[in-house]
Amino acid sequence: MTALAIFASILFLYSLLSQRLERTVLTAPILFTGAGMLMFRLHPEVMRAGVNSQVFLRLAEVGLVLLLFTDARRIELKVLRNLGSLPGRLLSTGMLLTILLGAICARLVFPHLSLWEAAILGAILAPTDAGLGQVIVNSPRVPLRIRQALNVEAGLNDGLSVPFLLFFIALAAVSVEGRTASLMQFIVEQLGFGVLVGAGIGLVGGWLLGLARRREWIAESFLSIGVVVLPVLCLVVSEMVEASMFIASFVAGLAVQIGFKEAGEHSVEFAEEWGQLFNLAVFFLFGMVVVRNWPQFGPSAWLYAVLA
Repeated sequence: MTALAIFASILFLYSLLSQRLERTVLTAPILFTGAGMLMFRLHPEVMRAGVNSQVFLRLAEVGLVLLLFTDARRIELKVLRNLGSLPGRLLSTGMLLTILLGAICARLVFPHLSLWEAAILGAILAPTDAGLGQVIVNSPRVPLRIRQALNVEAGLNDGLSVPFLLFFIALAAVSVEGRTASLMQFIVEQLGFGVLVGAGIGLVGGWLLGLARRREWIAESFLSIGVVVLPVLCLVVSEMVEASMFIASFVAGLAVQIGFKEAGEHSVEFAEEWGQLFNLAVFFLFGMVVVRNWPQFGPSAWLYAVLA
């Protein structure tokens, strides 16, 4: 309860100063990570009691799914059509070069790693976190075309890096398990199914919400809940078919606009606020985990962090 009370207090204080802090380099992820690190220093018994890794992972997934859905919901499809090839270059050449350079650096800094283990590290660190990039995509000082392109890239790079990650893991395990890995299988399952799940839920859900709104079947208070349920459905269905929940939620955020163009801003804000809350809680817990494992960070780890 101590950790929860401190997190709630910090969240309240940040809310009071949020507009001023948004003009500085002190982003919310940095502040809450730092708060988590300080929390462990003051109350190390919190982590000794044990942190359920499954709960931690689920919290992170729910937060990111909600953020990706709302990020996509803010992208106007008309603007998206005029972006040209910029998102494509970011998600192809840009991400592939990032993975390659990350793997090369990992191989040089950690010579004990195999080639595929270094590639695993590069694939894990290649995608830009949506929360860390939120300040840039929301800044009016950045041109709209760039913001929209970065928003698309941030929404899709997590899911696009997953097939490479799984492929590298499979290749690293070939010598042990004596089996081959198929990149195409991972692409079809993670990306293809993810797009289908997201498009299906977004189109059907948006059409039903639009129909209910036009015929005045749905109460205003439940409009927000109806919208928020869609990314949660993407998460659940994606796990059932082994698809990328992140790709699904982002595609659903784009597709829902087709049948539900009149979605109120409050519905998007509702999902965004809860997604932001989950996201900040993850960074707070992340800070505690970092301090707990601090002795494992040697000079090589710090060097690679700078290179990354």
